[in-house]
This record gives sequence, structure tokens and C-alpha cells, in this order.
Amino acid sequence: MAKAKKKAVFFCKECGYESPKWLGQCPVCHEWDSFTEAPPAAKYLTDSAVLPGMARNIPARLNEVKAGEEERTVTGIGELDRVLGGGIVAGSLVLVGGDPGIGKSTLLLQMCRQLSADGHKILYVSGEESPKQIKMRAERLGSFNSNLYILCETDLGAVSSAITEMKPGMVIIDSIQTMYSEEAGQAPGSPGQVREATSVLMKLAKSLQVSIFIVGHVTKEGVVAGPRMLEHMVDTVLYFEGEGGASYRFLRGVKNRFGSTNEIGVFEMRQDGLEEVLNPSGYMLQGKPEDEPGSVVTCSIEGTRPILVEVQALVCQTNFNMPRRTAAGTDYNRVNLLMAVIEKRLGIRMGDYDAYINVAGGMKINEPALDLGIVAAILSSYRNQAFDSKTVCFGEVGLVGEVRAVNLPGQRVMEAAKLGFSRCILPKANSQKLELDASSLNGMQVTGVGSIYELLEVI
Repeated sequence: MAKAKKKAVFFCKECGYESPKWLGQCPVCHEWDSFTEAPPAAKYLTDSAVLPGMARNIPARLNEVKAGEEERTVTGIGELDRVLGGGIVAGSLVLVGGDPGIGKSTLLLQMCRQLSADGHKILYVSGEESPKQIKMRAERLGSFNSNLYILCETDLGAVSSAITEMKPGMVIIDSIQTMYSEEAGQAPGSPGQVREATSVLMKLAKSLQVSIFIVGHVTKEGVVAGPRMLEHMVDTVLYFEGEGGASYRFLRGVKNRFGSTNEIGVFEMRQDGLEEVLNPSGYMLQGKPEDEPGSVVTCSIEGTRPILVEVQALVCQTNFNMPRRTAAGTDYNRVNLLMAVIEKRLGIRMGDYDAYINVAGGMKINEPALDLGIVAAILSSYRNQAFDSKTVCFGEVGLVGEVRAVNLPGQRVMEAAKLGFSRCILPKANSQKLELDASSLNGMQVTGVGSIYELLEVI
């Protein structure tokens, strides 16, 4: 009987999308001429029951398994520990993604410096740089002791052997797209290779109780390149974000099996590395103009942390048949929706005006609590009247113009009071249930509004 012919598989070099046939344009990332044929896969390493140096797992009774608090290692970088949920869990696999040059390797090297100084043995595996290049970057961050080991290798088998022989407390893989296994039989960076490398590293982390950080390149859409399965396999997914020309960086946790998600850490990039920003609200409001139309301060919740940000709006009469709409740092469609609500409920012809909305500081916020700040900024710019610089407002705006309640109002109000704001405009439903003593408010006046009509009267 004739053997079945093996089907060819093509994959996108940019995002890792797989297709049974060659395509001129990738349907996921829309990149042209990015498809290449993957060579037929040979035997995967994960087909074997036990990898070298690993013990075989046996079934265990659930009622005999001892569960308790996870053993965590504090990195010494407070913002990183916050996003990780209090520290690094032993045996965890953490994926760190971000744009090229954003500071992923710098952050991990600073973490290695702190942990090696505390006596932890660390292995830094680089598939993109030479030892001299890593040394040059490390010298900017300070001195390192003998607990940090460097391995410049792309062969997955050699990396696995080094980890099992050294048994370090922590491993850094920079980056996962450069790891290559001959047994997998595909090109480096292909979905099969990335999936195989992640699977082997996951087995090493769980069996040897070694914490492993893997760096992943991102596509134009800002997601980690490779199969989507990669994010499902790891324990924690962190994204390092920031504008190219700005000095601030945001570390965001989008998945965490050992802590809360959507936490955020704020850093400032300096010549000697990344420095923590302990007061993000004060940092984000630096340089805020006083008594200028279109500038409103609002409050967003990132994980468990309230952060005050400035929303700016510029509304001017259009010279086009169709008015222009631009949104930076927030959802463009949400801005269009809010402008339609203003036009319908307040009778203001927004269709005759261009509108440009910006969240100052470079943060990307899609929380509904930003709605009331955007509406106030648009009305302030339209009327050319300055919004009170000592007033902060937040709340969700519905399609009929009502202002709906948001979560954690007490934390938002206390953050505004701590920074010296004298007035807070918030949903009426939140103000009626707000339980804060006078010392927490620090003399701040709290005003509840039930609709954008009431907001117009208040401001």
C-alpha cells in the first residue's frame, strides 16, 4: 500500500500564522510576501516520555497533594514584583513581550543583577548577542558578581543540557524565536520550533523547579510573534510598552496564574537603565497646562492601582466634507460614540467639527470610566472654556446620556485627594454609596452627576 503523501505547510514569518497553501498576503498581520514553506517535521523532542535529566511523573491522589502559598523570590524591583503578584514563583514560566529596543533585555539584566547580588545562581541564554555585547550593556547598569552566567547558544539541546547540569535558580532565554532544535526539522522562528522550544522549557521549569523568563518578539499589531498557543502554555505573560521617543515604559501583566491580571508597572528609561516610577499619577501629570480649554484630569484603574491621567481634546470647525476624528491612547470607536451622544442629547452639531483626543503620557486606556473625562474635555474645547485644573472627573457614559457607576470609586477619590485636587465629579450612584471619612478626602468636595446634562450644569 502506497504511503500517504505528506502535506506541505506554509507559515508567516511575521506572525506565525499557518496555512496549507502559499498566500501572497497574510490574512492575520496583512504582511505581503511573508509566507515560507516549513520543512517536514521529524521527531519532536516532546514525543519522548522523559527528557534527559528529568524524573518521570507518576499519578498522585489529589487529597494527598499539599497546597500552600507559592514560594516567591522578591526581585528587588518593586514595580516588577507588583506585576508578577509579589515576586517570582519557583518553577514558573514567564513570557516577556515588547517592541524591539523597548528595554526588555535591560529590565531582565537589572533583575539578574539584583538577584545575583542576593546569592541566586542565574543563567542568561542569548541567541542574538555575543558575550561582549551583553557585557557592554551590563556595564551601564552597574557591577555584577560571579553568580550570573552567560551562554550564547541557539541549540535547544545544548541549552537544556546546560540547565540540567547547572541547576540554576533562574534562567533567561533571549529570545524564544532564536531557539532551534534539529529534531523538530523546521526553520528557526517557525511556529513548530517556537512551540517545541516552549514545551521543552516548560518541562524543565516544572521538573527542576527553575524559574524561566523567555523574551518574545512582537508583530506590528503588538502581540507576540508565533503560535497563539505560546501564551496559553506559559504561566505569566508580561508586555513592555512605551512610545519610541518617550522615556517612560509600562510593564503590563495580561495573564498571571499566580496573581491578579492587568497590573501595571511604570519605569523611566535613563542612561544607566530603567528606574521605577513610584508615583505614576504625579509623573503622568507633569507639565499639565493650567487653565487651558480641552484639558481634563480623570482617573483610571490599572489592576489595583488608581492612576490619574490628563485627557486632552481639540475641537475645531472642519474644512472637509467628512469631519476628522483622531484618538491617541484610547479607543477611536468609543470617541465617535461619545461624540454622537453629545450631538443627540445636548443638541451640539459635532458633525461640523473635527475632533482630536489624546491621553497625555502615552498610556493606552480603554476603561469605560474614562468616558466622563473625554466628554468634559470635548465640551471644554468646544466652548473654549477652561475646565477647573483642581477638578478630577470619572464615570461611564451610556447611549442615552446617563452617567453609570464604575468600580473602586473610593480608591479613585482618595488618589485625587492625595494629589491635592479640591473637587471630584463622579457618577451619582457611586457618590451615594461612597464611604470615606473627612481625613481621607483632605477637604475635597465630591459631586455626583446622573447624566451629561448635569455635567454641563456643574462645569
